[in-house]
Amino acid sequence: MKLHKIPLLAKIAFAIVLGVIIGNYCPLWVARIVATFNDIFSQFLGFMIPLIIIGFVTPAISDIGSKAGKLLAVTAIMAYGATFVAGLLSYFTGVLTFPELISSQMEMTSLDGNTEVIPYFSISMPPLMAVTTSLVLSFIIGLSTSFINGDSIKKLCNEFRDIVSLTINAIIIPFLPIYIFGIFLNMTVVGQVGLILECFFKIILVIFALHIFILVLQYCIAACFVKQNPFKMLRTMLPAYFTALGTQSSAATIPVTLRQTIKMNVNKDIAGFVIPLCATIHMSGSTLKIVACALALLIMHGEPYQLGTFIHFIGMLGITIIAAPGIPGGAIMASLGLLESILGFNETMTALMIALYIAMDSFGTACNVTGDGALAAIIGKIFKKRDMKAC
Repeated sequence: MKLHKIPLLAKIAFAIVLGVIIGNYCPLWVARIVATFNDIFSQFLGFMIPLIIIGFVTPAISDIGSKAGKLLAVTAIMAYGATFVAGLLSYFTGVLTFPELISSQMEMTSLDGNTEVIPYFSISMPPLMAVTTSLVLSFIIGLSTSFINGDSIKKLCNEFRDIVSLTINAIIIPFLPIYIFGIFLNMTVVGQVGLILECFFKIILVIFALHIFILVLQYCIAACFVKQNPFKMLRTMLPAYFTALGTQSSAATIPVTLRQTIKMNVNKDIAGFVIPLCATIHMSGSTLKIVACALALLIMHGEPYQLGTFIHFIGMLGITIIAAPGIPGGAIMASLGLLESILGFNETMTALMIALYIAMDSFGTACNVTGDGALAAIIGKIFKKRDMKAC
């Protein structure tokens, strides 16, 4: 099998295992070489974060803003609301369960300072702008482009998005397993990897149960509108769920999601509008994973996790990860800036976040696309067929 055909999850898993094994035996000079690579890669990742936000958010805002009508407004509000609620449920679930799973098992010393393997040298790559600045700029350009019908600017934004996507696919994703390998090698050298892996396993189980609960909740709400059996509706959407597990892309699953949504007796015109749009703006599964993983890592490192901070984080996250690229881990790449600027993540926490998120990437995507069917059913009930021309 060619290396580029191996799934990213498999590469990450292999990198973790290899980092743990080699970390038990490697001399300090080898660990410092790996730490040097990690430091350079981390600097490059920080440099790319504002560019990722501009590259993904600007075209998405422009495309949404160019559409009009009540149907768009209701769909966007419901998709954002579902994403925000999923984030809050994830936060409160984590607050109730994670301290028991994490704090009782480990009193982690900081992964910074004296326990960290020091790189031989560092190359500074300061980002061109702050995360908040890039978000504001994205909204200004995106909304303005849609209002003035700026085809040239829109084309430029789309081409810049392609450049950013190419950089992620050609540089960040291929070197990401090496980066994760270095992080786990470092943690093995300083003697903390066992407790972290144990916590990872418990966190993944909680998040998996939570994403099933979110889907059941969404379809129970949808069933109240359309007067159908929610579990029968969920069973109808299973082909979309399993397709998303395999493709790890909401966009690639659109044909299956659309077909199964129509099978739930949703109007074809409604489904044809809602499903492709929600594939880019409805991110319940991705949000619940990011929030849960971020909360777990903050607890693990003894950092504060106030509700107000997470409401701010979830609110911004629901906007930032729209139109995340159709690549494994696209949502987490787009959210790295918020993790650092709002939650105060450092390099090690960011690397652990990426590894933990990608371990469940396909399940988040499956939750996103399956939930799209529930939203389409509700919107189909609100906008009856006779109302379509008015939209």
